Amino acid sequence: RFQKVADYLSAELGVQVNYIPVKSYAAAIGAFRNNQVQLAWFGGLSGVRARQLVPGSRAIAQGVEDRQFKSYFIAHHSTGLTRSDSFPQGIAGKTFTFGSKGSTSGRLMPEYYIRQQLQRSPQQLFSAVGFSGDHSLTINQVQAGAYQVGAVNYQVWQSMLAAGKVDLSKVSVIWQTPQYTDYQWSIRAGVDGDYGPGFSDKVQAALLKMRDPQLLKQFPRSGFIAAENADYQAIKETAIALDLLQP
Repeated sequence: RFQKVADYLSAELGVQVNYIPVKSYAAAIGAFRNNQVQLAWFGGLSGVRARQLVPGSRAIAQGVEDRQFKSYFIAHHSTGLTRSDSFPQGIAGKTFTFGSKGSTSGRLMPEYYIRQQLQRSPQQLFSAVGFSGDHSLTINQVQAGAYQVGAVNYQVWQSMLAAGKVDLSKVSVIWQTPQYTDYQWSIRAGVDGDYGPGFSDKVQAALLKMRDPQLLKQFPRSGFIAAENADYQAIKETAIALDLLQP
């Protein structure tokens, strides 16, 4: 589905751009580290990790929506937990599943707020802790009652709800996190040396002028805006505090 994006970039940049599919956050980071890819669409934490492994790499663009990203905490109806503006203290003692261990919206930021609000680690707080590996699986597992509570990317929840894949009589949103910065395009250090001075700026310009709805819906984003490494400092600091990243 991203080949059309590669074709667009080829036309804009005057160089052949190939789409390389990967199956996990770790695989994306590895491809970036090993110079198999020079431009990558990363989640917040994945991008921080990748740029740390290749010094000089930088975030150059993010979705309009990525400046106001958030996670939902969802609960099975049998818990009796209902939506509130304040952190749901009642999740203590329940079974809880995150998404992927490397997910910003499915693990990093939810765990940050759990620790901040309840002053304990998930392992200390919950009767069981899982990692579904995927936002849609988190929703399905909580909906089925396999876990009582879970944390998910708000966009995945909304898209599954719109597709009729969420049964609100079984599972519902009980809390949303404050907003944070998430997904971004990161470009590898050295591309200006490989493709000519200013090439990374040309890539950024091509991303920012992308307007075709057929391309944007692949992400899905309404458009892209400029980003820089400093936008992800909070995620970096949180990951270090949770021992998910080396200082």
